[in-house]
Amino acid sequence: MKAITLTPAQARSRLVAPEDMVSCNLAFIDCKLPGSHLKQNYSFIGPGVTQSSAQVVNIPEPHGFNIGAAAMPKGVTNNLHLHFTAEVFLIHEGTWRFRWGANGEHEAEFSAPAILTIPTWIFRGFTNVSPEETSGMVYTVLGGNNTGGIIWHPSILKAASEYGLYLSKDNMLIDVNAGDTLPDQADLLAPLPPEEIAALRDYSVEEMRQRAVTGEARRWSSTGLLDSILPGHGGEIAPVIGYGISQDKHAAPPITQPHGFSVEWLRLQAEHQVGRHLCPDIQVIMVFKGTLEITWNPQGEEVTIIAPERSVVSVPANSWRRYRAVGDDVEFILTTEGDQRKRVYWDEAILREAKTHNRGLDPDGYVSKVDIMPVTARRAGARIESVPQA
Repeated sequence: MKAITLTPAQARSRLVAPEDMVSCNLAFIDCKLPGSHLKQNYSFIGPGVTQSSAQVVNIPEPHGFNIGAAAMPKGVTNNLHLHFTAEVFLIHEGTWRFRWGANGEHEAEFSAPAILTIPTWIFRGFTNVSPEETSGMVYTVLGGNNTGGIIWHPSILKAASEYGLYLSKDNMLIDVNAGDTLPDQADLLAPLPPEEIAALRDYSVEEMRQRAVTGEARRWSSTGLLDSILPGHGGEIAPVIGYGISQDKHAAPPITQPHGFSVEWLRLQAEHQVGRHLCPDIQVIMVFKGTLEITWNPQGEEVTIIAPERSVVSVPANSWRRYRAVGDDVEFILTTEGDQRKRVYWDEAILREAKTHNRGLDPDGYVSKVDIMPVTARRAGARIESVPQA
């Protein structure tokens, strides 16, 4: 495994700060419907499911998943549609009412901070029902590099046509009132037939609530990172979807269905850090609270960026990095490519210091007391700790 290093320019290009985010209010076919026309859609990593060629994508590099967001004032709705790959909602601000089912007949509300994953091949929509009048923000993670687009509910296609909006067979928006040419009916995307809608699986409210992890339901672990015992460190992890980087042998993600990526919360007390480590899989950080400092590269070649709240940061595979909470406590979400359990390799200085606190990794890569392991287990753990060489 050959570690990569980043130049200052490359490091900055991995950061999508709030001022870098470019919204599109014509991304989808429901963009002119009353109650939906104030949506602002973002594509931070990958194109997601946007239906507009005008959508700006901050980081088009394939990650194995897409990251986007919707900013919607109170009362604004995203209408019924379905996805072919995983769709995970990361609620940063506000309270949101989600609807699903053949005609949106089921409902449940979730407030920030919360994470909800909605199954593929069912219709879903959502509305900002926050008590405040300000816009709410919800991030999304979509599975795969190519999501295949989306299918809108037939009622939405019909309503949009009254505003001169149609979809081509390749799922791109046609705006007749803006000068686009309306193709023949055979070249338009056909609505999903009623018998196919009736055949879609139905999920109860209870089933959907089991696919959500609210802020108060997070199960934080103070032993999920080897370096957490060290002075000035102390990062905590709360798994949500799949097996991420946690090294806590007792960690159990609440949601285990394959998504193509894992999602977990990390938090740091003010001025504390997660020490220098390397992950072989590409990752994305979404800063939900506070300001996070990210420092890349081996010691002596360090490059640092500052990611304020609401930032999105792409962390390349096989890069050395460390995180520090600047000023106040920090909470951020880490999305990592792949359904497998992820490995983390620590800087040699951290491994040595951890051993002075009687901490190392067992042969399965989990944090353990060193003195209770036989020599054979310590040797196997040491091999787990070593970064594989190319």
